[in-house]
Amino acid sequence: MSLNLGVIDYGMGNLHSVGKALERLGEKAVSVQGPEDLNSIDALILPGVGSFDPAIENLHATGLVPHLKAWGENNRPLLGICLGLQLLFERSDEGSKDGLGLFQGSVERLQSHPNERIPHMGWAPLKVERNCPLLHSDDPIPWVYFVHSYAAVPLDSSALASTAAYGNSPVTAMVWSGRIGACQFHPEKSSSAGEAMLKRWLHWLHQGAEPVH
Repeated sequence: MSLNLGVIDYGMGNLHSVGKALERLGEKAVSVQGPEDLNSIDALILPGVGSFDPAIENLHATGLVPHLKAWGENNRPLLGICLGLQLLFERSDEGSKDGLGLFQGSVERLQSHPNERIPHMGWAPLKVERNCPLLHSDDPIPWVYFVHSYAAVPLDSSALASTAAYGNSPVTAMVWSGRIGACQFHPEKSSSAGEAMLKRWLHWLHQGAEPVH
């Protein structure tokens, strides 16, 4: 099946690297800057780099927020990346604005550890908590690239798809529910491991995007 991908452009994401990663996999995404750009889009990517409140303010300025909430309520395919994951939650310690609320729970500042730094920056292996369209438990353990100072805490533990170690405790690396998922890490900057996950996601979309329960 043909696939129309949209990458949300709200001034807070590295659209170039996401677009190039998709091009390497034979796909092309259009820029979504307002509600009118959602026409004929099959799946969305919400990237993000920066702070929570300015990101939500920018999203509101595009007029996309009610449409993204409706997109989530209708369980249509969406992939959040980095700050894009955090925006899918209800709130964040980083600011006072409401998030999109597509996942219940909050985003909390990473706790300091003697052998870790904030922001958590660099490569780390993932632990699969449940299979999802990006990663299965029988896949080789992927090392992926993180840059973050906050991590999501899902209210429903079944939404947790993978974690990464930070100090003595795991932190959320990936969440998934239905057709909506997100990565705290950057798959587009995670070399062959990230490329394999994006390829798996695209294959899932082309096969009809069966919801994850």
